[in-house]
Amino acid sequence: MRTGPDGRIYVAQVPGSSISAIDPDSGAVETICAIDGPVTAPDDLVFDEHGNMFITEVTLGKVSMLSADGAYRVVNGAMPVANPITMHEGRLIAGECRPDGRVMELDKDTGAERLILENAPMPNAFTVGPDGKLYMPMMAVNEIWRIDLQGGDHEVVAGDLGVPDSVKFDSKGRIVSTQVASGDVLRIDPQTGEREVLATVAPGLDNCTFVGDRLFVSSISGQVNEVLSDGTTKNLVPDGLQWPMGLALGEDGSLFIADGAYSYLVDPDGTRQTIGFLFYPGYPGFARGVAADGPGQWLTTNAGGQVMRWNLASQESEVVAEGFEVLFGVTRAQDGSAIFADGAAGRVLHATNGSVEELASGLDRPMGVAVSSGGKVFVSENRAGRVVSIKGGATETVIDGLREPQGIAIHADRLFILDVGDRSLVSAALDGSDRQTIASNLPVKAPPGVTPKILGGVGNLSGPMESFAGIAVAADGTIYVSGDAEGSVLSLAPVQ
Repeated sequence: MRTGPDGRIYVAQVPGSSISAIDPDSGAVETICAIDGPVTAPDDLVFDEHGNMFITEVTLGKVSMLSADGAYRVVNGAMPVANPITMHEGRLIAGECRPDGRVMELDKDTGAERLILENAPMPNAFTVGPDGKLYMPMMAVNEIWRIDLQGGDHEVVAGDLGVPDSVKFDSKGRIVSTQVASGDVLRIDPQTGEREVLATVAPGLDNCTFVGDRLFVSSISGQVNEVLSDGTTKNLVPDGLQWPMGLALGEDGSLFIADGAYSYLVDPDGTRQTIGFLFYPGYPGFARGVAADGPGQWLTTNAGGQVMRWNLASQESEVVAEGFEVLFGVTRAQDGSAIFADGAAGRVLHATNGSVEELASGLDRPMGVAVSSGGKVFVSENRAGRVVSIKGGATETVIDGLREPQGIAIHADRLFILDVGDRSLVSAALDGSDRQTIASNLPVKAPPGVTPKILGGVGNLSGPMESFAGIAVAADGTIYVSGDAEGSVLSLAPVQ
């Protein structure tokens, strides 16, 4: 997030693979670079004196430029987990947000590198201070460092924070830093280290910028707030879902929403609560698939190729199975074990007591999984356009002629399938008979006319961030659908 030369707030959006500009007074949002534009997964940005925008593309490991007239070019394409970027007196400085990251000055024309710091422990949104030194939040060690732009030894400016993930300076030369774990906005004297809390917003803060003396902060969840002088906040852009994927219902009727970097529970009365996010203690990773696993406990698959068991009360998660590339749906078997879809390898697997058994192989991009009351396993084959049942290692086609089935669920001996290629919800008996389309024109996969981008991984934080539109069915027959094309969850009431 950065204030542009026109006084608007420019926001880079990794999940949305786009860049927007926000009017700080009205909150009006303009898309500067759309999801199908040349920039992929932008994480941070900065402007030069000519109005050219320099961008880090975190999943591709690139630093790129959008010129003032909209032309795109790659400045440097060899920076794994490219993330923080800033400009000082015409000098372009960028870093890698990984445990052994580098911070470098880049030639704006050729991309040639000059090393400023190596083995930097996850530097994030940084800036050059009034003293001409580079100030960097180091997330992995919970400190803010500074270093001369020519390199050399670093100094620790402040430590024992709330996991700083951005550093900017106010008009009086004081550091302002967002804390992702605590949700605090801190002001720190760079000379004495004295600090004060300007505001406490919520865990998940991501970046900050000044428009004049007005301070704005963003959150990983997508909201942007202005921090007022009395410590309160004024919402500029509301919170919302970024990338809803897996859905599951608990025994108490609460709805779990896996939103990638965030996870939420929606109580039966409609109240939504944040239950975890990346960098939060015990969070089971960039969540994709989810299944209920008893009171207060959930099974999830994540973008790191793991199946996790997450206990909300203890805020602890444990590995059920790991070592996979791209996992999608997960479900709980009758004996409490986990059944999950290994989409990249074309397999459905069963994890129990620390061992993993293959139930089926040779599938074409399996994604959704469900188990009937009789113990039969069903799986959607996304690329084959069908749903199959599995028994004794063999598969049998139940429903075919679909376009791109993803999430599936079973309720009252009926199978429900979300076909994102057709943007429809299909229902059928478990033997495939009595097939019906019960909803059409659903906001899934991507907005009409847009080709979605498949985002790669982000260092050790995430593997490939592929989409998965899930569904869940409540006891009363209400169907919940992940509207990943617009960042929503839809509720479809049963016909009375």
